[in-house]
Parts: sequence; structure tokens; C-alpha cells
Amino acid sequence: MSMMVLRKHVNILNGFNKVKQQTEDTSEGNMKHLKLGKIQWIALLVVSAMFVNLCSHMVLAAARDGNDPAQGTTAEATTASEATTEATTASEATTETTTEQQEETQSMGEYKAFWFSFYDYDSYRAKYKKRTAANFRTYFTGVVKKGKSLGMNRVIVQVRPFGDAIYKSKYFPWSKYISGKQGRNPGFDPLKIMVEVTHDNDMKIEAWVNPYRVTTGSTNYKKLAKNNQARKWHAKKSTRRNVLSYGGSLYYNPSKKAVRTLITNGVKEIVQNYDVDGIHMDDYFYPSFTKPNVKKAFDAKEYNKSSYKKKKKSIYTYRRAQVNTLVKQMKKAVKSVDPNVTYGISPAGNIDNLTSKYSYYVDIYKWLNSTEYVDYICPQVYWGFKHPTAKFNKVTDRWIKAAKSKKVKLYIGIAVYRAGHNVGQNRAERKEWKRDTKVLKKQVQYARKKHVDGFAFFDYQDLKSKTSAKAVNQLKTVLK
Repeated sequence: MSMMVLRKHVNILNGFNKVKQQTEDTSEGNMKHLKLGKIQWIALLVVSAMFVNLCSHMVLAAARDGNDPAQGTTAEATTASEATTEATTASEATTETTTEQQEETQSMGEYKAFWFSFYDYDSYRAKYKKRTAANFRTYFTGVVKKGKSLGMNRVIVQVRPFGDAIYKSKYFPWSKYISGKQGRNPGFDPLKIMVEVTHDNDMKIEAWVNPYRVTTGSTNYKKLAKNNQARKWHAKKSTRRNVLSYGGSLYYNPSKKAVRTLITNGVKEIVQNYDVDGIHMDDYFYPSFTKPNVKKAFDAKEYNKSSYKKKKKSIYTYRRAQVNTLVKQMKKAVKSVDPNVTYGISPAGNIDNLTSKYSYYVDIYKWLNSTEYVDYICPQVYWGFKHPTAKFNKVTDRWIKAAKSKKVKLYIGIAVYRAGHNVGQNRAERKEWKRDTKVLKKQVQYARKKHVDGFAFFDYQDLKSKTSAKAVNQLKTVLK
């Protein structure tokens, strides 16, 4: 819009203001309660709305294109008479346009990430028989470009899924998910390539680690690489309880200081050696217990020897303290290397589960109301609006309320993997995920209206699948 047109609208507005002022200044006796005519008031309101709307367009264009508003776009002024006769229509159009502008402005600075999980490396290994740095670069370039084409601006790559590493580490063995066998060197550094490719495409990258998980579905230490710290600790009686067997899987013991040091050093190593933009931790903390075994299983032995037991503090309090200590230590380590690297956690979406006596032991309210633990929280709100007990909107509202102090950012994790599939807790939710192609889009729009700080989408494999394609195409319209 030219400054001439803008001045024209200002003059119109000033004209009506002058009439209003003259009316107010008329004899305070008989004319004290004199009001403008109905048509004059309508015209005044419409022109005012048009003025605000046009200014909004100029500011938005300047922010997006870096242009001086005085050199803005072309637009034709609407005359006062046209505005008067079309008052209702103009008002509705202004409201709709303003809403679109607000969503567009919010989207521009929004955190829009997608997860790249450990099993997404399988497609790389399946595609290339000869696995080289060049082939991996080509493959991951496709990953990043796909995300960017959908409007994403960040990728969260899993680099330590099972006490192993998809990068060169002195603490953890090479992951089988990149080389085919734990401990085997793939011949190149995948994380180095992923960082370069992501930054070359003007996106950001976070390194995603799983803190405690060593294996799933196996307790055979001989299947671990010889240089796996879990295997080495198990071989010595003095350090054997640094690793615990539970439910057919192996875990690092959250109660052990040596474990916390190992996990923290591994994260510090990433920030020191790679130009990552963030460190991301997922929701695998303590496993789930039952009422009969909660006070006997896993690290109960450490609790029974602790000051918590002596002071008659519960094992639940003790376990939350172990997780809190690690989380705080991790953030401190990250910031000591590079204060600009973010540190965030993506916990399970149900707050009741996180705070229960039998699982996770995530002190989520403490994390959300302090700057000492994380920079952001990204709960996995993986349910539809039709879920019988955990409706997307209700769960999201609860997280927003929990994060009202605004001391950490709140992102919402969204389940792309459910879109197009016949999944859910009841018939209504199954129908929603299977048939509503706008379900992902609606979730973003709902959370935006509640002013969350961004989103993360699980995961890459599903963003490119045929099953979820229609829902993803709709999602794209609110992310671009």
C-alpha cells in the first residue's frame, strides 16, 4: 500500500473523529447527550477496522519480506460510501483476515519439528546395499527436504536409542541401527552428516537420546558389544547393579551416580563435538511397576539404603528425586558447553501417569515451574478429539494450565502415525483417525488458539506414508 492511500484512510478516520469531537463540544445543556447518527457510527467503525487491517497487512509484509512499509504492496482504497453500504460484510471479512494473519504470524516463528526415530535408519540400510557416507548424505538430504516441504523447521534425530551411538563416541558403542551390528563402525559419522545437511537446508537439528534403556526384550549381555559399558559393568560384582534387569529388558540404574555421570558425559560429548541446536530426551524413564512389586523391584535396594528411607520418605519421592537429579545435571552440562543449545524433554502425554506411584516418576510440575531443569516440554498428546477419557483438547488444556508460569516453552507432540489408520479407544476415535483427513490440521489449529509455542510430529516414516498422506497434505496447509 502507498503512503498516499494510507494517508487517505487516516484523513477519513480523522474526519469522523472531528465530527464526533464537534458533537461532544456542542452546548453541554440541551445537547449533552447528543449521539452520532447510526449510519455515521457504522461508517466510523468500518473505516477504523479497515485502517487497522491495512496496517496489519503492511507490518506482516514487512516482517516477511524485509520491505519498508512505505514501499509496500498495491491496494485500492474503499470509499466511505461503499464501506457504509457493506458494513456487515466488511466487518466479517476483516475478522476472518485478521485471524488468518495471526495464524500466519504465529507460524513464522513457531517450533515445527519432526522426529526421526532409530527405526527410520532401517529404510536407509534397506535402500543401500553399499553403505557409504555419500549414500547416507543423499538419503538424509531427502529426509530433510521432505520435512521442509511440509513446513517443518527442525528435525529431532535419535542418536542414542539403546545405550549405543549413531555418532563417534568414546562412551557408547556404535549402534546396530546404523551399521547392522552393535559395535561395528559404519565407516562414516552419521551425526556429522546429519548436522551438515540440516544446516545446509536452513533447518535446525536436535540430538535425541534415551537415558536409561539398554535393551528391549532381551537380558543377554553377550549380545551387547564388548565395549558396551553395561556389559563391562555387569562383568564386575562391584558395579553389577549399575545395570538392572526388569520385565525382560535391561536398564541403567537411575539410582547410581556412575550411571548419571555416564549419561551426562555422553550428552556433553555430543554438544562439544557436533554443532547441534538442541538435546532432546524422550519418555523412557522408570519402567512400570505394580502395587505388589513397586516397593521391592528394580532399585528398591538402593532406596532401602538411602537417607530417604531413614527419613521415612516414600520410594516414590526417592525415584522422582533420581530423575530430577539427572535432568538438572544434564541441562547444566549442556549449557556449560554452549548456552545456545536447547535442552528439552518429551514426556508421555498423560499427566496422571507421569505423576503416579507406579511409573515414570517424572516431576513434571517442578520442571514446568523452574528454569533449572529444561528449556521446553513436549508432551506426546497422541489421542484424538473423540478419545473417551483423554481427548486431545482436554489433555492439551491441562498441559497449558500446568505450564502457566511460562518458565519453559510448551510444545505439543502430535501422532501422525495414527492418521489414516483404524486405531483408537472407541468407535468414535477410530473413525476420527481413519476418516477425518483434517484431524492433524485441527489439532494444530486448536493448540495454536491456546498459544502453545510449537509442535513436534511423530514421525518421519509416517509423514511420507500413503496411509497418512491425505491428513499430512491437510496438515501442510497450516504449517507452510
